[in-house]
Amino acid sequence: MLVVHVHVQVKADQVEAFKAASVENAGNSVREPGIARFDVIQQKDDPTRFVLVEVYRTSDDPARHKETAHYQKWRDTVADMMAQPRTSVKYSNIFPDEQGWD
Repeated sequence: MLVVHVHVQVKADQVEAFKAASVENAGNSVREPGIARFDVIQQKDDPTRFVLVEVYRTSDDPARHKETAHYQKWRDTVADMMAQPRTSVKYSNIFPDEQGWD
């Protein structure tokens, strides 16, 4: 499994539009066979900050995700909503794992 945290800060006047676009993307993303989980979370003390928590089954699945129409629509829709460029951090999951410890 590959876990990616995408950190996003949006412009204050774009928060609701970003949430709507991101929820739509997440809803479509969880239907992809290579995605085990896709969360959209918002920071409590700064509502302009979000983290997209993307859990992929293999290291090849992020590239497949970026080829989908729903990802490309999200990317283009939110591009001008960003207060700064988004960043990502990749993780390997330790627990739960694929051995059934979830």
